[in-house]
Amino acid sequence: MAEHSGRADHAFPPPQREGLYRAIHERRDVRAQFLPDPVPPEVLARLLDAAHHAPSVGFMQPWDFLVIDSLEVRERVHRLFLQENERGAQQFSAERQQAYRRLKLEGILESPLNLCITCDRSRGDGPVLGRTSIVDTDLFSTCLAVQNLWLAARAEGIGLGWVSILDQQELATILDLPEQVYPLAYLCLGYVSEFLQQPELARSGWRQRLPLTELVHGNGWRQALADEALHEALQEVARPCQP
Repeated sequence: MAEHSGRADHAFPPPQREGLYRAIHERRDVRAQFLPDPVPPEVLARLLDAAHHAPSVGFMQPWDFLVIDSLEVRERVHRLFLQENERGAQQFSAERQQAYRRLKLEGILESPLNLCITCDRSRGDGPVLGRTSIVDTDLFSTCLAVQNLWLAARAEGIGLGWVSILDQQELATILDLPEQVYPLAYLCLGYVSEFLQQPELARSGWRQRLPLTELVHGNGWRQALADEALHEALQEVARPCQP
């Protein structure tokens, strides 16, 4: 009984817990639903604070945040996207290219605000605890800051879209980044007309969510779970989730 009581004492109250899972399941990569309404400074500050409280290996905190509200800068980034997007389209088959070109893959100019989250690969003053074997843990840590920001944005009713179709070296030049600073995530932020019930790529038929039960293994690759109750729980928890 004492163990169960301890777990209950540390758990969030049900409404707060449900709010967290709702943010996770309703988070979307927004491209086409942005409204022109500005994001209030106090809301943006909360989002950045959430990102800054992400975990990081060795507590290195390798991230910086570039708030981009200049139309001139965003137009330069948009031109870079158009160039890279055409290059990306040509890598698919002719039939797939048609579907690709119908997709809306960014909201650089439509969103009221852009944000670039960078990773300073020199941060940490010499060897960083926990980074001595896996050098890229600084990049992984910065991705966690992006996820914190994304979930907090959804809770605030703000859409966020990650523009990954960019040449990172040219983007670094546009943003005048130092050599050791990598532009990890270029993001579009703003209030939206709606959050889609399904991810846009699932709705368009480009790709569907994989069944969770096929992705959970026991003790080794492709080995069945020894715990049948866990297998049944995984099947049950997946039913109410959006695709």
